[in-house]
Amino acid sequence: MWQEENNALHLELKFKDFTQAWSFMTQVAIHAERMNHHPEWSNVWNTVKIKLTTHDAGNTITDKDKKLAKIVEEIYTSYKV
Repeated sequence: MWQEENNALHLELKFKDFTQAWSFMTQVAIHAERMNHHPEWSNVWNTVKIKLTTHDAGNTITDKDKKLAKIVEEIYTSYKV
């Protein structure tokens, strides 16, 4: 699911529509805020692109990224595309 490239985890997800994509992002944002670990991401209509890397660890992949990546996957499984 995730692709590792340039010391970051990358993922592109498709949803039924914009509302579903935005709802997904809201759910992820709540977890990211609790973790104080915020993704770089973008949303265009039904597509969400996510990049995870830990800036304060020298822009590399850490356990924080892997933990948030797992949460993203778990949330995404609740959406039917």
